[in-house]
Amino acid sequence: MNDANIYKGNLTPVSIGLLFEGMNIPEDIYDADADILIARQGTMLGEGGKEKIMNLNAGRDIIYVSGRTQQIMMERKSQFEEIKIAEIEETTGYTGIKDETFTLLGEIAQTKTVKQEDLLSISSELSNRLEVTSPSVILSLINALAPVDEYLQRHCINVSLLNGLFGQWLGLSKNEVDKLVLVGLLHDCGKALIPAQVLNAPRKLTVVEFEVIKMHPVLSYDLLKDFPEPVRRAVRCHHEKVNGMGYPERCERDSIPWEARITAVSDIYDAMVSRRAYKNGRSPFSIMAMLIRLSDTEIDSRLVNVFVKSMPQELIDKPVVMSDGSIGVVKGFDPEDIEYPMIDIGGEVIKSNANLFCSCMHSS
Repeated sequence: MNDANIYKGNLTPVSIGLLFEGMNIPEDIYDADADILIARQGTMLGEGGKEKIMNLNAGRDIIYVSGRTQQIMMERKSQFEEIKIAEIEETTGYTGIKDETFTLLGEIAQTKTVKQEDLLSISSELSNRLEVTSPSVILSLINALAPVDEYLQRHCINVSLLNGLFGQWLGLSKNEVDKLVLVGLLHDCGKALIPAQVLNAPRKLTVVEFEVIKMHPVLSYDLLKDFPEPVRRAVRCHHEKVNGMGYPERCERDSIPWEARITAVSDIYDAMVSRRAYKNGRSPFSIMAMLIRLSDTEIDSRLVNVFVKSMPQELIDKPVVMSDGSIGVVKGFDPEDIEYPMIDIGGEVIKSNANLFCSCMHSS
């Protein structure tokens, strides 16, 4: 199999970790230098097959493949991650909360009213989960590449959980944390009244459609007439910007409720890490770098500082998918260059960069 200089085509680097037992390799696989054939087309990977390829590859994680092989490997990775995500969601109770939230959003869309008791019950359950679930597990749920068609209910839950974590990072009292959890859960309830063809458009919105979407904080505020005014106000103001260029009121700086300023950070993070019909999700590291760039113009720099100081600690020793398809493990951060953490790839710790960066978190 060590036929030198066979490589001729346009190959793509991927991780050996994406190979799986029972896989019938549809095209030749080349070594980490992309010039030595190490597995021929038609090879069936039996028990120990992946380890054999690793040995032929001098212990290196990266191999080169093309066409159908890469497609099969990526499809398998997606299936594997979906199974892992479903297992974590089931054991943490996320699945049940997600289903309850989906039902309530459907009822809001139909009746144009909110069942306060049911929403408070879900919020209480989320607060309880925060007490018994580690932050790293919670973030693994939020950072997962979840199904596109579950976006709204997941987004409400994820922002609620992020708000709760934020409150813990700030050292707030349990009552204040619980209030943040509630605001996060309610912040987008008005979107249930937005026409589905606008809310779920599989593309970038038109100017007119975006104006419709921008009504959702007001719709949420109106739906929550039976809730305390500070909660309603925080929900209404979560798209305000500290420079006064947000909506719907163009409030600025400390005139924006502190719960709304926290929710704004959580909202941006989850919106960016989530994949939609028209976009892929971004990595936590890319998002944190973006939050820093938005500091003190759109979002509160004091809160961003807390977020980008606390979030990375929960990502240490967690697996990530790199831009070349390889699987690495987060090992450290440079506070001055948060977008490119230190990554262990196949036993070698490197600093990621614009050419080899973290695409997303890995679910295993």
